[in-house]
Amino acid sequence: MREITYRQASQEAILEEFRRNKKTVHLSAGGSPDMAKEFGADRIRSTPVSESAMVGAAIGLAGSGFRTVASIGMATFGFVAMDQFMNQAAKITYMFGAQARFPILYRMSNGLGQSAAAQHSINPYSMFMNVPGLKIILPSTPYDAKGLLKTAIRDNNPGIGCEDRPPGGGRREVPEEEYLIPFGVADIKRKGTDVTLVAISRLVHDALAVAEELAKEGISVEVIDPRTLAPMDRDTIRKSVARTGRLVVVDEACQTCGAGGEILASVVEDENIFRQLKAPAKRVCGLDIPVPFSRPMELYVVPDKAKITAAIRQVMAFKR
Repeated sequence: MREITYRQASQEAILEEFRRNKKTVHLSAGGSPDMAKEFGADRIRSTPVSESAMVGAAIGLAGSGFRTVASIGMATFGFVAMDQFMNQAAKITYMFGAQARFPILYRMSNGLGQSAAAQHSINPYSMFMNVPGLKIILPSTPYDAKGLLKTAIRDNNPGIGCEDRPPGGGRREVPEEEYLIPFGVADIKRKGTDVTLVAISRLVHDALAVAEELAKEGISVEVIDPRTLAPMDRDTIRKSVARTGRLVVVDEACQTCGAGGEILASVVEDENIFRQLKAPAKRVCGLDIPVPFSRPMELYVVPDKAKITAAIRQVMAFKR
């Protein structure tokens, strides 16, 4: 099977869906000249540098019968459009009593580790999780990126695609034939028996590397990638923890009120699983501070393989 990068897989998904459906429209401030050559200026729109206008225009287009892909760029750029995201896109289907559908995919890049400083370094998915009405995808591999993006474009609801910057994993196998990945289905990236390690987005690759190293010591780590946070596949995670009796959640976003805490809570609030835990569950998250520009300081803030390994050793060493 051919191997392609995360970005190639993402672009391939967009192109295939635009060829499939002529009612699909693309909005971005920088424009997409290559796409415009194939699909024309009516469908590939270069917008003013106004994220609020772009996010709002996507809602209007979707309500008028189009499927809209709006490329925001860095996730922090979208903060100036939070009213359009939170008050309009997330709630409009409910406010209309589902008499109209609003198929929109808002693409944004998130992630730390590039010395982009505080205003350009963030993982905002937890903020969007707090407002019902938005579907949220976080593909970690080229295969997942293509399958989830295609599903998101075909979905009749507004969704946010958080695509890590820079994407991890290098080149991976991606089929040339058609496939979709359904929302709300986590992927067990590696099976294990001693501890469940739930990792989000780019940190899936660090989690897999840690699992491989610990396997040399006889520690069997099961790595789960939720892939989508809204909806979230809590069932797969709970079943895994019920088997292993231990849970570590890895999330690059800030710990307070984060997706990692939601995952952890959804497991330990289950009385049957709670009674089977062999150790307290742990989170490995970004620190609750603005991300420093300084490279050494930024690395101190960001979760890494050493911190993940330390957390796994702690839950393995715990004795009741």
